[in-house]
Amino acid sequence: MQLRFLTLLIGLISCISISAQTGFISGTVVDKTNQPLPNATILLRSVNNSFSEATDIDGNFNIEVPANVSYSVEFSFINSTPVYRTANLKQGQSTNWKIKLFEISTKLGIATVLDKQRPSMTKMDPKLIARIPSINNDISSIILTQGLGTSITSELSSGYNVRGGNFDENLVYVNDIEVYRPFLVRAGQQEGLSFPNPDMISTMSFSAGGFEARYGDKLSSVLDISYNRPSEFSGSLMASLLGGALHFEDKSKKGNFTYNTGFRYKSNAYVLGSLDTEGDYNPNYIDLQTYMTWRPNDKGVWNFDILGNYSRNRYNFVPQTRETNIGNINEALRLTIFFDGQERSQFETGFGAISANYVPFPKRLLKFQLSAFKTQESETFDILGQYFLDELERDLGADEFGDVLRNLGVGSFLEHGRNYLDATVLTFNHKGLAENDDGDRRIRWGVRLQNEVINDELREWIYLDSVGFSTPVAPSNQIFLNEVIIGKNEVNSIRGMSHLQYEKELETEKGNTWTANLGVRANYWNYNNETVVSPRAVFSYRPLMFKEYTDSAGNITKKRKDILYKFSAGYYYQPPFYRELRRFDGTLNSNIQAQKSIHFLTGIDYNFTSWGRPFKFIGEAYYKNLARIIPYEIDNVRIRYYADDTAKGYTAGTDFMVNGEFIKGVQSWIRLSLLRSREDIANDNFLENYNSDGELIIDGITANDEIAETRDVDPGFIRRPTDQLFSFSMFFQDEMPRYPAWKVQVTGFYGTNLPYGPPGNERRDDILKTPSYRRVDLGLSRELFYNRSLRIQAIEAGTLEAKPGEMNKNNLFSSGFISLEFFNLLGINNTINHTRI
Repeated sequence: MQLRFLTLLIGLISCISISAQTGFISGTVVDKTNQPLPNATILLRSVNNSFSEATDIDGNFNIEVPANVSYSVEFSFINSTPVYRTANLKQGQSTNWKIKLFEISTKLGIATVLDKQRPSMTKMDPKLIARIPSINNDISSIILTQGLGTSITSELSSGYNVRGGNFDENLVYVNDIEVYRPFLVRAGQQEGLSFPNPDMISTMSFSAGGFEARYGDKLSSVLDISYNRPSEFSGSLMASLLGGALHFEDKSKKGNFTYNTGFRYKSNAYVLGSLDTEGDYNPNYIDLQTYMTWRPNDKGVWNFDILGNYSRNRYNFVPQTRETNIGNINEALRLTIFFDGQERSQFETGFGAISANYVPFPKRLLKFQLSAFKTQESETFDILGQYFLDELERDLGADEFGDVLRNLGVGSFLEHGRNYLDATVLTFNHKGLAENDDGDRRIRWGVRLQNEVINDELREWIYLDSVGFSTPVAPSNQIFLNEVIIGKNEVNSIRGMSHLQYEKELETEKGNTWTANLGVRANYWNYNNETVVSPRAVFSYRPLMFKEYTDSAGNITKKRKDILYKFSAGYYYQPPFYRELRRFDGTLNSNIQAQKSIHFLTGIDYNFTSWGRPFKFIGEAYYKNLARIIPYEIDNVRIRYYADDTAKGYTAGTDFMVNGEFIKGVQSWIRLSLLRSREDIANDNFLENYNSDGELIIDGITANDEIAETRDVDPGFIRRPTDQLFSFSMFFQDEMPRYPAWKVQVTGFYGTNLPYGPPGNERRDDILKTPSYRRVDLGLSRELFYNRSLRIQAIEAGTLEAKPGEMNKNNLFSSGFISLEFFNLLGINNTINHTRI
């Protein structure tokens, strides 16, 4: 009995001692109307630890933390500006904070127009771009890992495919202005920097399909980016073996003028040296952008924006040798090519836009925009290659294993090109927005007039000489060339576009929320005299549901389940731009019509808490009826259209993504996609001859070549060039348990095979398969000013008193990191193009 009493007494004393070594961070999180915010995220950081919690159904929180430890506390909620506090509690001490979070808004003088959460768009954090290990270090890094339905074919390219589409089917907007890619780029190593500068971005949202009528006329996706309007001076500097970037932003003393400027330089020579083709690579890319805003007076009825950009991509290449091993254990081959000649390519682009924003009344906005896009591109090359195709020794026990056993053939080829393109696009754009006083109804409208002037000069051919015979075979006194493209085209056209969109939010008596987004677009192009009309609809439903949680003490609390169901449907036309007009031989098809796709999409967004940390699950299923499409072929990143709109097809699939704190305090995500994309090209049937034995007659192979029967074969639906059955991507972050300033980042990609075939105009022959795409990149980073950044957050939040001179602007650096990145960690060679011999 005495022993039991003594044990109980010791346990009681221990419990009292343990509880006395902690404190409690308590309080309530509310919105601007003092309504509680359930499931708001609370992120706590100290020098040696970080973790997150969430508020209950009444917006309350009560978090136990160690005593005498300084914490930086961040309170955040969907579409709200975060609030920061600091705490260093004594034994048994507790707080009683009331945290008020305000909805993110875009201030236009005295009026405020709210940026409502849109169910068709997924928000992305541009700050994470710098953390993702990537050769490009641009927006494609986060899109390819986090964007639903995206797939990658070349890590050297910033282009991306979305749900069975190609690079040309993606819309990109910067401050409501559409931006363009270069026209003549044929290889990822020629690409420079994508237009959006990550250092200048404030917000970015992405949709993989089923987007609203306010966005333009493309078949696959839309990326909506807004550049930051600074409220104080800040800047950033990045330097690496692959280039560098400089960015700075500030506002005037009166606050009515702001600027945001960024410069980037990139050179892939270090990476290109690891390719199979050895040679002298000299690529360099520069990009200069500035975004300025001006408000003439304090009333803010008018304000003006200016966006300017100059970029230049130069790619000079003198190939020397290439050695590639192909085949398998049963037939191991080696292709060796000796080169002579060089390639010189340059893409020079200028872009400028001015926007006048007028706010006649509160919650009314009128935008008037003028923009000009100019590109001058040249691609010149003369490359002579002499190749040897050898068989390798396959006997594992032989001393010569892996060496050349015998030569199978020799040959040569000569590639010649002199391609020049000059394009100018002038655009006038008007957009408007009107919102009612309650903020539950909005009308958006827009009108756009665009003039395109394109001058294109093409002169390109290939000569093949295989084992002493010129191919294709020609009479002795003639030489036939392969893939001859000679043309000089001029296109001067005008497009007219408009859209009207109505948005409605409705909250039922039971607390359920419905939203409806109904809109229509119209597009006219005088080049083919075609008008298309695109009705679109997006619906969402957020039910009022609760889930009970039981803590270790047996207490039951309720939290609202944050679930959003969404559905969208609509017509999506893509009127042809210049590349869709151009046939393989360089001539233009002026009668081509817009591609047409009908989208059906349903999905769910679910924000939840697991292991005491916030997560988000997104799942979508879709079907696209490709009622009219233009077939094309892809080689590396070069898209060659058939300039014929007689094909039809379909794309169906599902996408899943989980995003959250797999490790406390840092974001990671995993994405899975399943896809099937097929097309049926009209009039692509062909004849097959059979002999009397019922065998298919193959010229030069079948002994009995006497034709007994001829059959008309219709290939039917075939795989599209971007038909990738399964794709996977991940971005995982971790930090050292006792040293949170040290972090590890890992990106992984996997994609199943893609179809390809021999060069030519017959898509039905693309029955070969590329190997699966596999890639893993690793990054190691160390925060340079970790403790200082925590103090600055607390000082700016008003919860910590600054030391003398601590906030002096001469202290330039408030945050920074150094990183070491390992590309292609597994050493896997992925296939991005094929060489014809």
